[in-house]
Amino acid sequence: MKPIYLLLLVAQSLWAQNTVQWSAQARQTDSQTYDVVLSATIAENWKLYGTDLPEGGPLPTVFKWENASPVGAIQGTTPKTGFDPIFQMELSYFTEGAMLVQAVETSADDIQLTIEYQACDDAICIFREENLVIPTNGTLVNAIDRDLTDIEVEGDILVLDLKNTALLEASVATKNSSWWGIFVLGLLGGFLALLTPCVFPLIPLTVSYFSKSSTSRSEGIRRSLAYMFSIIGIYVLLSLPFHFLDQLRPEVLNSIATNVVLNMVFFVVFLLFALSFFGLFDITLPASWTSKSDEASAKSNYLGIFFMALTLALVSFSCTGPILGSLLVGSLTADGGAMQLTAGMLGFGTALAFPFGFLSFFPNVLSKLPKSGGWLHNVKVSLGFIELALALKFLSNADMVQSWGLMPRELFIGIWMLILLLWAVFLLGGLSFLHAKPKMGSTLQKVLGIAVLVFVGYLAQGILPNQNIPLRALSGFPPPTFYSVYQTDSDCPLGLDCYKDFESGKAAAIAQQKPILLDFTGWACVNCRKVEENIWTKPEIFELLSNEVVLISLYVDDRKPLTEEDQQMITYADGSSRTLKTVGQKWSAFQALNFKSVSQPYYVLMLPDGTLLNPPIQYTDANTYLVWLKEGIIASKSRQPLIPAFSID
Repeated sequence: MKPIYLLLLVAQSLWAQNTVQWSAQARQTDSQTYDVVLSATIAENWKLYGTDLPEGGPLPTVFKWENASPVGAIQGTTPKTGFDPIFQMELSYFTEGAMLVQAVETSADDIQLTIEYQACDDAICIFREENLVIPTNGTLVNAIDRDLTDIEVEGDILVLDLKNTALLEASVATKNSSWWGIFVLGLLGGFLALLTPCVFPLIPLTVSYFSKSSTSRSEGIRRSLAYMFSIIGIYVLLSLPFHFLDQLRPEVLNSIATNVVLNMVFFVVFLLFALSFFGLFDITLPASWTSKSDEASAKSNYLGIFFMALTLALVSFSCTGPILGSLLVGSLTADGGAMQLTAGMLGFGTALAFPFGFLSFFPNVLSKLPKSGGWLHNVKVSLGFIELALALKFLSNADMVQSWGLMPRELFIGIWMLILLLWAVFLLGGLSFLHAKPKMGSTLQKVLGIAVLVFVGYLAQGILPNQNIPLRALSGFPPPTFYSVYQTDSDCPLGLDCYKDFESGKAAAIAQQKPILLDFTGWACVNCRKVEENIWTKPEIFELLSNEVVLISLYVDDRKPLTEEDQQMITYADGSSRTLKTVGQKWSAFQALNFKSVSQPYYVLMLPDGTLLNPPIQYTDANTYLVWLKEGIIASKSRQPLIPAFSID
């Protein structure tokens, strides 16, 4: 077994066991009226979606009363709400637990209830049905804790003759931590802040001050390093309050950062930041804050040095504030929440503080630094164009949440092209009213202007119809491809050719002499969309999916009814049974029977004869997915040509 598969060795049945446990009790309120109290215990880091959700989102929790009639609306625990960046809508959900009460009327001795629900964590989703028989005498009952992978089915129509089944014992389900990526973005933001007129002129002044006011070179170095670490510490401290919001639950931070009202507030604030960078006015913190910090910095000890660093953070806010705002919103809308914000702040502070420590060791470099001048003003104006582009993102978020339809993907990209085109004109010497007096330019500035023009040309492909491969350089910024002015004909991910039935897909694989990529997914599976939009869109992966495999996408939450002849009975290990009545139930049972897994997304590479080519994979990062995909395709090509199991007319 290859080292990559040693990342996680776990039986698939453990993935989704005990995620949501239901119990129920009927409390009589009248002769034939009862309050049915339903309690759900939810595993850590999992969400149970609410009962009232908008169309196009995850599946709501549904209560189906077989022999009782509900009276009035369901009451109980108020669900949390938050904007989901994948479904692009406000959703309600429960975490940790929920207690719901439904009044019902019945004359039976037992109330029969079926609960259909969806639950997700940050890697996989599950779709479940629980059957409860609730005595009317007040006895508390629990839903049967069944092993959903240990089932039998009448006949063998759903059972595959799998080979290499030992590969099912290992499954890759990794996800790269994005803390490192946020840290690097923070570094880039910090280095950018260094090149603003609020910070750059202070570098030689501060380093010279520590060198000349110290009794020895070693003391000057120590004080410069104390100043450097104080700057880093200040920016890290700014992130700490977010760790205490809602008992450290990052989804609350995501809700704060993506709330419709707050998105509109961010849109206006970033517009103001952009206008400030264009020179219309200056945004500064209260002068009293700076004065008090400056007074405290007069102390000669290290506490005074800390307040010197704080003074730098305050006086440079007009330049660093917009960059920090971008970092704040970008961190809190991503998985990881406050921890990502801390990583970003650490990167920002490190980059901003680095010159003060480095130049204390190499003071001769000070003489080689470029002089302050008009180029700093041009950097500041350039940041104004960047802030203008970022502001559009917040307006787009609010638009998608409210379904206003004001900012489809193509319009968003078109406005970005206009903003960047104006920036390129400025860098090449145009828009004279924005330039410093006297007007200054440089070869580097012109090269950057040409590069921006090239990028505008790259964006142009994003406004053309039938662009199934999103713009990778803007991944996560524009609205998703389905939020478009164009209509798409294919209901397969990214416009790929796919089959939604195993037998028809298997026949196509035999005819094309290709391996099968079996994709257990769901219409309402958050992480399935993440894989499709963030991993399958990688050009190399997309090419393999298009040309090297036959994609069979089986939707386990598809509620289209099966014909009566296609309905089947399945039996669980505890002896209970149920009839498969929907397409989704069929494919869910198909997955459990053959692959001992009940969670999605779940991907299998196999030959049409049932030979598994490598271990199945779940939600993971792009590099791991690419290696897995290539390995399975290579394994398929090393085997004998596929022989049709039956004739195809």
